Amino acid sequence: MAIEFVFIAVVMVSIIVLSIFLYYVPMFLWISAQVSGVRISLVQLFLMRIRKVPANVIVQALIEAHKAGLSDVTRDDLEAHYLAGGNVEKVVHALVSAAKANIDLGFKMATAIDLAGRDVFQAVQMSVNPKVIDTPPVTAVAKDGIQLIAKARVTVRANIRQLVGGAGEDTVLARVGEGIVSSIGSSESHKQVLENPDSISKLVLKKGLDSGTAFEILSIDIADIDIGKNIGATLQIDQAQADKNIAQAKAEERRAMAIALEQEMKAKAQEARAKVIEAEAEVPLAMAEAFRNGNLGIMDYYRMKNIEADTSMRESIARPATPTQKQ
Repeated sequence: MAIEFVFIAVVMVSIIVLSIFLYYVPMFLWISAQVSGVRISLVQLFLMRIRKVPANVIVQALIEAHKAGLSDVTRDDLEAHYLAGGNVEKVVHALVSAAKANIDLGFKMATAIDLAGRDVFQAVQMSVNPKVIDTPPVTAVAKDGIQLIAKARVTVRANIRQLVGGAGEDTVLARVGEGIVSSIGSSESHKQVLENPDSISKLVLKKGLDSGTAFEILSIDIADIDIGKNIGATLQIDQAQADKNIAQAKAEERRAMAIALEQEMKAKAQEARAKVIEAEAEVPLAMAEAFRNGNLGIMDYYRMKNIEADTSMRESIARPATPTQKQ
C-alpha cells in the first residue's frame, strides 16, 4: 500500500510539474510556429508568459504575416503593440488585406490607427468597398419661399492617411447638409431644384467637403426631395399680422389721447361755467350798489330787462324744436 501511494503521489507531482512546464513553455505552439516557418525560440515563448503576453495571439499573428509575405512584422513590434493596448489580430488582418488590395499601409501606420481608437481592419475594407451613408432629412428654403426637404446618399471611401486625427462620419454628414442648404437657398425657384436635383450634387462636390476628414467623398446622390411649407407666404402673413397689431396699437394710442384731450376740454369748460356763474351771482350786488350810488336809474333797469327778454326770445326761436314740442 505504501508503494502504491508513493507511485500515485509521484505521478500526480509529475503531472503538475509537466502542466506548469507546458504552460510556461508551450511546446505545441512552438512546434506549430516551426512548421509554419516562423523562427521563434522556446525561451522567447517562456519570456512572453512572464511578461503576461498571450503567446498564442503573437504566434498566430506572426504565422499569418509570414504566410502573407509581410516581412516588416516582427515579434517585438507585436508585443509592444499589445502592451500598448492595441489589437494585434485586427492590425495583422488589416495589413494582409491592404497588401492583397495593393493599398500602401505600413505597420507603424496601422498600429497608430488602431491605437487612435479606429477599426483599422474595417477602414481597409472600406477602402476596397466604399460605404454608403444616408443623410437625415435636410430642410432648406429656395428664394421663392418654398421649403424643400431633401435626402442624400453619400458614397465615401476611407482615407488611410487621414484616419489619425481626421474627422468622422458626423462631420461629413454635417458638411453635406450645409452644402445642400446652401445650394437650395441659392436657387431662384424650387422648380429649378426639382427639375435638376443633380445640380445640388455638383455644387456640393465642388466645395471639397471631405477636407480634413478620414473619408474621401466619391459621390453625393439626391435620393428624395419633398415640398414642404410655403415659408415665404407664412412670413408675409406674420408680417401683415404684426403690422396690423402695430396699427391697432397706434390707433388705440390716438384714441386714448383724444379721450384725454376731451376730458381736459370738459374740465376747462366746467371751470369757465363756474366762473360765469360766479360772475352772474355778483351782478345783482353790483346793480344794487349802482342804485344806491345813483349810477343806475329805473329806466336803465327796465331797458336792460327788455334786452334780456329779447335775447331769450331770439335764442328760443333759433333753438331746434324737439319731437314733443312739434306735437
